[in-house]
Amino acid sequence: MSSSLVESPRTFGDMMRMPVRFYKTIGEDIYAHRSTNELTSLLLKIYLYAGFINFNLLVCGELVFFYKSIQDFETVRLAIAVAPCIGFSLVADFKQLTMAVYKKTLIQLLDELEEMHPKTLLAQKAYKMADFERTMKRVISIFTFLCLAYTTTFTLYPAVKATVKYNFLGYETFDRNFGFLIWFPYDATSRNWVYWITYWDIAHGAYLAGIAFLCADLLLVVVITQLCMHFSYISGRLEAHPCDPDQDEENLSFLCSMIKYHDKCLTLCEHVNNMYSFSLLLNFLMASMQICFIAFQVTESTIEVILIYCIFLMTSMVQVFLVCYYGDALIAASERVGDAAYNQNWFQCSKRYCIMLKLMIMRSQKPAMIRPPTFPPISLVTYMKVISMSYQFFALLKTTYYRD
Repeated sequence: MSSSLVESPRTFGDMMRMPVRFYKTIGEDIYAHRSTNELTSLLLKIYLYAGFINFNLLVCGELVFFYKSIQDFETVRLAIAVAPCIGFSLVADFKQLTMAVYKKTLIQLLDELEEMHPKTLLAQKAYKMADFERTMKRVISIFTFLCLAYTTTFTLYPAVKATVKYNFLGYETFDRNFGFLIWFPYDATSRNWVYWITYWDIAHGAYLAGIAFLCADLLLVVVITQLCMHFSYISGRLEAHPCDPDQDEENLSFLCSMIKYHDKCLTLCEHVNNMYSFSLLLNFLMASMQICFIAFQVTESTIEVILIYCIFLMTSMVQVFLVCYYGDALIAASERVGDAAYNQNWFQCSKRYCIMLKLMIMRSQKPAMIRPPTFPPISLVTYMKVISMSYQFFALLKTTYYRD
């Protein structure tokens, strides 16, 4: 058989490929500490900082535009239109800030997960890694498509529309519009070269925001997939253990190794919680308002605006569902460890073994979870709460708008 047809084990780097590659396109190198090329690392860092300085200047322009628009009832609709983009930008900013603040924790987390990753094909089959990876890849592909579709549509639609009208429909002037509502301290449409420089500057800012927003969640998906895989493996090993009463030392040795393994997974879950808890709180609060404002735009706009904002609405809802789904999966996977331990034939084992097993079951009753401050642990229940908050904001906005 040809060597090219022989299946090779999947590495941890293979699972991390998407977030690592996308992050590098904005200058963020997760594995910069392993780089041997100091010049490349320096250039990437300069590119990252320059990009975020430019992006935050654009966000300031959006905030000024929002402030000016709410001063007059006639322009409140414009404020409602720019509000979801401001929310998206602030969440992207905060996610990137969180990654920077917890960079050492992130590196430690990824290094430990890489060390725990099954290295051989036989081990990967025992961990059922192919099933976890298959689901993860599908989720990542869908979310990546939606997130990039949102930023691309908002960015390119005005230029494409103006080009079609000018070159193919016989319009005498080229409409110099932007995809985002931003205040500039200069006339950005006065001259052709000023317009195009500003246009591509906005395009880069939108791409950077999209990638920063996307990759933080892709990292979360990869990490939780790995942790769920490890919890599932622990559950499988515990349930399959024969608990031979004549081999007490072997039973104790096995259980000690499982307890250490379980404890390590729980410690890594705490790292994830520390990194993501506050940023996800902001994410959910902003998502509630984003979905509200987008829904208002969809019900009150023209067909072309509705189509653009529908992509944004789908992206926001899928992002919240994605995080809640994986939060729920983490809780369920960690709780199954206790069920698997109880399903053993423990009644045949020694008293010492039973006491150790009891402690493991008690620990698993407090499942691993991500706990945003003031919010319930992230699960599918949280998703329902976010959607409910969005509807309440939407109903309030509609009532207030039409009353005035």
